[in-house]
Amino acid sequence: MERRVVITGLGAITPIGNSTQEFWQSIKDGKCGIDNITAFDTSTFKVKLAAELKDYDPEKYFDRREAKRLDKYSQYAIIAAREAWKDSKLDKETENMERVGVIIGSGIGGISTIEEENQKCVIKGPDRVSPMYIPMAILNMATGNVAIDIGAKGESISMVTACASGTHCIGESYRMIKHGYQDIVLAGGTEASITPLSIAGFMNIKALSKSEDKTRASIPFDKERNGFVMGEGAGVLILEELEHAKKRNAKIYAEVVGYGATSDAYHITSPAPDGEGGARAMSLAIKEANANPEDITYINAHGTGTHLNDSCETMAIKKVLGDFANKVMVSSTKGNTGHLLGAAGGIEAIVCAKSIEEGYVPATINYKVPDEECDLDIVPNKGRTVDVQYAMSNSLGFGGHNSSILLKKYRR
Repeated sequence: MERRVVITGLGAITPIGNSTQEFWQSIKDGKCGIDNITAFDTSTFKVKLAAELKDYDPEKYFDRREAKRLDKYSQYAIIAAREAWKDSKLDKETENMERVGVIIGSGIGGISTIEEENQKCVIKGPDRVSPMYIPMAILNMATGNVAIDIGAKGESISMVTACASGTHCIGESYRMIKHGYQDIVLAGGTEASITPLSIAGFMNIKALSKSEDKTRASIPFDKERNGFVMGEGAGVLILEELEHAKKRNAKIYAEVVGYGATSDAYHITSPAPDGEGGARAMSLAIKEANANPEDITYINAHGTGTHLNDSCETMAIKKVLGDFANKVMVSSTKGNTGHLLGAAGGIEAIVCAKSIEEGYVPATINYKVPDEECDLDIVPNKGRTVDVQYAMSNSLGFGGHNSSILLKKYRR
């Protein structure tokens, strides 16, 4: 028998807030977390802006020795997971921790550690490379470290699908609970990729905005959009089987009712023409939920601010929703946070859950110049108070990976 899955805990550390409450309030306030890069000297870089965490001190969360043994991407995942666990009011002393899983993804993993240790190897020789290099850098260690920190002994998996990673992790966690393999899963994404090599790499494939105007760099759906802005942080949600949540009288933010995942099988960086792959992912999520296009209140778009993504995603939404496409509110919160790559789906699922909980649809901020290719209701510049019954989150990744999840207001 298929089981219902609900969201009972939220945890976030983002460029506009180091907790879920601060993050969501900043979303509602239309705050932009983009500023000049401080992590390294950008004097030789064409890209000057990113969305860094603010006032982040690892020693607020870890002792000094522990912090030195964790790459930032693992630190962020642990911080978000701890908050989500606390928010859910789960108790590891009374839970069967063998039925608690972890699926946290990342696009790049411990890239800052890789860069630092490579320099040591090249300049000082192989004997100077840290013995902690591998356990800090590899992509599964955010999941592994969270499982250790929380004491989760169920399935522990890391998914890597570039910018679709976080949403894939949530979707696969939903299936894992729905079909009875786990009762609880900590799911989401984490990223710490504001580094010289990451910025240079994305810059040289012309994916990043070169604007030096903080309010006109990340401008999804705007005709003057010219690339995305790198962000960092993590978003982790507690997904829980409904009856398990009800037995402990847990707070339920929303129900997860649909998930779609597809491949474009087209190109390593460009989406399929007309957004065909993304459209299929959305359609699959709606079908699994037994919903109709007219049921969808809000879509948190992938909306990166690149020309191809925004136009193709617009076409995908029109293909799926048909006559109802112009009646659905579609906003991108990447103007607030930048693009968190593998963590984007984690924080954007939190936006959808809070949107349902509070009846509020966030704006696409810093929007000025309409684009006839992106002629949906993108909720320009000012959010709206509205009853949100269904909210969808889309994520699209290099390699042609597409993922969509559909959340619904919980009804007994």
